[in-house]
Amino acid sequence: MNWHNRYIQQAGWTRDLRSYLFDKAGLDRAHRVLEVGCGTGAILADLQTSASLHGLDLDPAALTECRIHAPAAALTRGNGLALPYANESFNIVFCHFFLLWVHDPLQTLLEMKRVTKQNGHILALAEPDYSHRVDKPDELARLGQWQTESLQRQGADVSLGARLADLFFQAGIKIVETGAIQRRGNEAFSPDEREQEWAVLSADLAGIVTGEEIRKLKRLDETAWRNGERVLNVPTYFAWGQV
Repeated sequence: MNWHNRYIQQAGWTRDLRSYLFDKAGLDRAHRVLEVGCGTGAILADLQTSASLHGLDLDPAALTECRIHAPAAALTRGNGLALPYANESFNIVFCHFFLLWVHDPLQTLLEMKRVTKQNGHILALAEPDYSHRVDKPDELARLGQWQTESLQRQGADVSLGARLADLFFQAGIKIVETGAIQRRGNEAFSPDEREQEWAVLSADLAGIVTGEEIRKLKRLDETAWRNGERVLNVPTYFAWGQV
């Protein structure tokens, strides 16, 4: 499983939203910007700014790869629950598909708030709600159920997206804008993207579902896409706040 390719795919889903939010948050005027949970650098590498870029992640292997994709960024190994930065260090602090993996997302938001300058901006760019995933036709509903259960076993909070705005409120972050990310039409899922989805599914379901069952469901999936009957939607939310 090539996780950088997966992160690039996820970055593609939010590109228009990121462009809008970073513009509104004043990325072109920012001096210091931090991504919490930067992974392999899919988002940092895409930022067009003169600001000093910083990335934090707990996974040393991800940071090693991030140094390749985002060589201009200052990278730090650290935990989002206790950010190793001084108070009011950054103009913009953001994360992307991250809070669902943190065992205390409220504490993480409080830390993101702490290191954000007065009048600075906090962006949670994408947090999914797998508990309301929709798969059609009905024969494929098992896929969503199995993946959701697998993510829970891996430590994900599968319903965090729906609570994102409330978490910002609890953290005392003034919400400027929040909502669900506009879902693309099914026609936007290219064959390559569908293969990427199956690579993720296969990794998530390894040891839980037999290979034969996965192949059977993949054949059903491919037929449904060809017939225009496939629906795959995981509601995903964003929040933009100000300190």
